[in-house]
Amino acid sequence: MTTFAVQRNLQGITMEQLGAAQQAAIQASQAASAQGTPVTYIRSNFYPADQHCTCLFEGPNRQAIEDVNRAASLPFERVDEVLDLPSPQ
Repeated sequence: MTTFAVQRNLQGITMEQLGAAQQAAIQASQAASAQGTPVTYIRSNFYPADQHCTCLFEGPNRQAIEDVNRAASLPFERVDEVLDLPSPQ
């Protein structure tokens, strides 16, 4: 599968709302997978200084990732294919 980064502007979001958004992303990914489109939520990074967030997903294509985020009612500015380079340890 391919890794995608979803960029979000979350101005004014609270930590409680951020946690709920993460849960929505996880649940929408699980629902898509159960319906035959394998999507996995990997993790999110929130940048408090500018209220932006990057969420990583694995999936078959950009459209599947966009669909999952729309199903979760999560705003996004862009979705880009990325190379996830985990620590070799």
